[in-house]
Amino acid sequence: MQDFADYLKIIGRGQRAGRYLTLDEAQTAYTMVLNGQATPAQVGAFLMLLRVREESHIELAGFVNAARAQVTFEWQALGVDLDLGGYAGKRRHLPWYVLAALCLAQHGYRIFMHSHAEGQSQRLYLDTVFRELGLPIATHATEAKQQLATHNLVYAPLYAVLPALSQVMDMRAELGLRSSANTIARMLNPAQARVSFHGVHHRHFDERHALTAQELGDSVVACIRGEGGEPEMNPERDCQLFRCVEGNIIQELVPAQLPQWQIKPREMHCNDLRLCWEGNYRSDYADAAIIGSMTQYLIVLENISYEQASVRARYLWDQRDPSNMLKTTSTSIDVAS
Repeated sequence: MQDFADYLKIIGRGQRAGRYLTLDEAQTAYTMVLNGQATPAQVGAFLMLLRVREESHIELAGFVNAARAQVTFEWQALGVDLDLGGYAGKRRHLPWYVLAALCLAQHGYRIFMHSHAEGQSQRLYLDTVFRELGLPIATHATEAKQQLATHNLVYAPLYAVLPALSQVMDMRAELGLRSSANTIARMLNPAQARVSFHGVHHRHFDERHALTAQELGDSVVACIRGEGGEPEMNPERDCQLFRCVEGNIIQELVPAQLPQWQIKPREMHCNDLRLCWEGNYRSDYADAAIIGSMTQYLIVLENISYEQASVRARYLWDQRDPSNMLKTTSTSIDVAS
């Protein structure tokens, strides 16, 4: 275990003697973490030292490379358009972006969703949402392939995709703080979707995701400061959309969708998502969150303007089949529609 202790020395010697890990060092160190080549004490120290001084985008790129290298080919070969990771959980509003994803799937986009539920948290995670709505959950790649073929959308928990990273995230219960594993999971893109869309909570993390994607050489990655830290637009405020497209970082302002702040619900009931899909739940906030989120996904998926994407998102939502969340269609929608 002495080799891993060397990485602890590099990042833990203090402001003067310590330094950031290089890309190769970061990848090697996190590979050791995922392979069980560091003791639990060493892993905890590593995660918390990074937490205190924050990771550089180069370190994050090395960590993501290490994690991606352990995702099996069966997951990587699914053939997906949009990757959505939900790792923050919701505590103020329902995850309306799930309906945006379902709507896009119904109109032909292939979508991969993944998340990790923190047992000690009071937040609402995708695992609970999918179970309460009776939507399928893929526990291995074969199921994911079948669900994509049938529904154009699949949800898989992180423990099914990359158990070792899931175990690192579970350390929060003992350490008391989230770690870089949450960022790595958001950027994992396990099905190698052509577009990976992230949501973060803290300031400047959106830009950091874009810089990390640039270092990784990812084709198309987008990140926003989403509602609750999820890949969902908060319609009550302007949103900065950071994109990394073929090595170029683009920043775009997406305007607020609502003229004033809304009163948040006292409780969250997953069935309200179903009622909203069916047209039996009226909420200005829900409508704006769904359309606003779908608009941003379409900006990145189709490389179109905000105005075009907004019109298209509204049209797709109005044309959904409210009788079946997972019924796919062969509808082809022109951008100008």
